Amino acid sequence: MAKTDPIKELNLIGQGTVIEGKIRSQGSVRVDGKVLGEVSAGESLSVGITGEIEGNVSAKNVVVGGKIRGSINAAEKIVFEGKSVIKGDIRATRLVIDEGSLFDGRVSMVEKSPAYEVRH
Repeated sequence: MAKTDPIKELNLIGQGTVIEGKIRSQGSVRVDGKVLGEVSAGESLSVGITGEIEGNVSAKNVVVGGKIRGSINAAEKIVFEGKSVIKGDIRATRLVIDEGSLFDGRVSMVEKSPAYEVRH
């Protein structure tokens, strides 16, 4: 695989699973369980309706259907789906907030991708 190829892996944290600590992935992460700690994904981060994260998150794109308590830093886009609950500041180039979502925090919209990195 060349360095310019995106990582296609998907890491799934299933419903009923609780993880304590930092999660870092070059690919995508989907959370349907609970994470107590920081989550960094090189591609996308998706939090399902049963998913919950207590900690800061960063990814290229972030889609939230569940709950996040912590700051969100997305290089491109953040989507808050209808029943999502977000408590924390967010930073992104594009933002979509569906009707029915709850958001408590500050928004910083930037023209260029905010700096974030996934350390391994």
